[in-house]
Amino acid sequence: MTGDLFETLDKAGFGANVTQVASQGDCRVLRLDDKTGEGFMTMYRLFDGVYLMYNDFHLRSCVSQYQNAETMLCIDHCREGRIEHENSLHEHYYMDAGTIRIDKRVHHEGKVELPLSHYHGMTIGFVSGEAEQSLCREMPFLSVDLKALGEKFCSDNKEFLIRENEQLSVIFSQLYHAPKAAKLDYFRVKTAELLLVLSSLDLNEHDRQGQYFPMRQTEKIKQIHSLITTSLERSYTIEQLSERFTIAPATLRKVFKAVYGTPVYRYIKTYKMKAAASMLISQSSLTVSQIAQQLGYDNASKFSAAFRDVMGASPQEYRNKEMEEM
Repeated sequence: MTGDLFETLDKAGFGANVTQVASQGDCRVLRLDDKTGEGFMTMYRLFDGVYLMYNDFHLRSCVSQYQNAETMLCIDHCREGRIEHENSLHEHYYMDAGTIRIDKRVHHEGKVELPLSHYHGMTIGFVSGEAEQSLCREMPFLSVDLKALGEKFCSDNKEFLIRENEQLSVIFSQLYHAPKAAKLDYFRVKTAELLLVLSSLDLNEHDRQGQYFPMRQTEKIKQIHSLITTSLERSYTIEQLSERFTIAPATLRKVFKAVYGTPVYRYIKTYKMKAAASMLISQSSLTVSQIAQQLGYDNASKFSAAFRDVMGASPQEYRNKEMEEM
């Protein structure tokens, strides 16, 4: 029966921007192409109607054209990077490292952006009918009602995000390090464990509020990001940015961290120091003081302290080390 699951997903359709690049037995690799980069999805068939997929994307944005294959449940885990999804309801939400998303893929079509230009994670999906039957047949000891589980988390057909749960984090960590000799069996056992933990999870400990942000707020934050990353010689305060882009300071702080994963001042500092690190090597004729001035630092000592905080060495130490290794 190998291949039935893949045929079901193909019939529903991943979209014109996704193609298959490799296939062997219960595994296949899909590639997503976009003008900003590409992504690879390595999919394993665990049972009829049940799949596990590693997601590795290096791009800035794309459009999800995925059509729902009567999916009753999908569980996504972000291992590294960040992802912003504008679903078909025009609502924005974000996933960062450690976030778990549970949904039915009802509103999955829409624009996807990667604020850090990369995303790595995992998806475990269950297709209605086939998944229920195969789990009952292959794992009769597993007393989990997939339909009830889907209603528990997604009764309104929207996404449910879990940002902190130690039990679930341990399971996903183990799934990323599955033993090669028994990979599929390991995936199956851990998927059963994952379903059991989700079944017993108390939703009162995970509040849905604050997961979504209005488009007008996220667009202003992206404009702020563009300004601070293209005007490195300038230093802006929260109050100046708030006034310039007509967004409340508290909202600016909250939404900026949601989009880019770091408080705005820390983000600016890190961005400038990484730019400085590049300049120290590519523009070796410039002194440390000259680079500091180009990045808005009038005081070379403060610049050196900031550089050490981010890069772990003084500017001169960093330059000497990198030049020696070239």
